[in-house]
Amino acid sequence: MGQITVKDYPEYIDKYGMPVASLVTKYGGEFLVASRSAEELEGEWYGNWTVVVRFPSKDAALAFYNSTEYAPLLDARTNKLSNGGNLVIVEGLHHMLYPNK
Repeated sequence: MGQITVKDYPEYIDKYGMPVASLVTKYGGEFLVASRSAEELEGEWYGNWTVVVRFPSKDAALAFYNSTEYAPLLDARTNKLSNGGNLVIVEGLHHMLYPNK
């Protein structure tokens, strides 16, 4: 899950969003959320772009994130296309219900 402060949406989508989409798919991931809209119900929500990507496992998510293919996109996102953000890996309910699978 990520909360990103995007500088320019069209540029972000062109130079990061579109290229990263096929790479996420290659590593077994799928986008569940990619939106400018987030309604705070409690606390503070940072950034102006929220993304949730589901991977088949934590290992698959880390393989994507640490891949040489993602490195230039990560650099572009963090150093050129955004003013930072938060990115976390959260293991889902399936992991809790079926810890040996």
